Amino acid sequence: MGNAVNPAQPVGPAQMRASDADRDRVAAVLTEALADGRLTPEEHAERLDALYAAKTLGELAPLTSDLGVVPAAALAEDLRPSSEGAENIVAVFASAERSGRWLVEPRTNASTLFGSISLDLREAVLSQREVVVQCGLVFGDLKLTLPPGVRVVNRTTPIFGGVDLKKLDSAVSPDAPTVRLTGTVIFSSVSARTRAPGEKKFPWSR
Repeated sequence: MGNAVNPAQPVGPAQMRASDADRDRVAAVLTEALADGRLTPEEHAERLDALYAAKTLGELAPLTSDLGVVPAAALAEDLRPSSEGAENIVAVFASAERSGRWLVEPRTNASTLFGSISLDLREAVLSQREVVVQCGLVFGDLKLTLPPGVRVVNRTTPIFGGVDLKKLDSAVSPDAPTVRLTGTVIFSSVSARTRAPGEKKFPWSR
């Protein structure tokens, strides 16, 4: 068993076990590379297969080393296991939803590829006064339903995409609970609505 790791010896970053959050971050990079033509659909599929078979951060590093994301030598250092207080929601040719009573972590990473994510915060509990929703949307959409009195700050970068915040509560205090939107919106849309508990999330909802 020459490849076994001795627990008594220090483990370098490349030997650290990869978490689901680490794989999701690499998947988002591969998705953007597919969208802008740096990867063909076949290459993207091959790398996804390798991604979800990878067990360590060192095995993840080569999957993005030629995409100009970070220097190849530093990639394993950058792919540290995620800290507590983050949730990853991924929708690939699918939809994902959070509603009812749920805890909104300080950071929510929302990633789509031809998918849709719906986040209903009307009965949710915010873990802190300001939470971040990091968008990695490619040919997808993110729908937010917020209770009255919640402020939204948009810091996303739309690329052939759009962010619609016109139907939010306009009379909100600067000190109100805040949802900060960051990340990229590529050929995608983000829409947010203020709705009282019990109201339909969106006009087309049943």
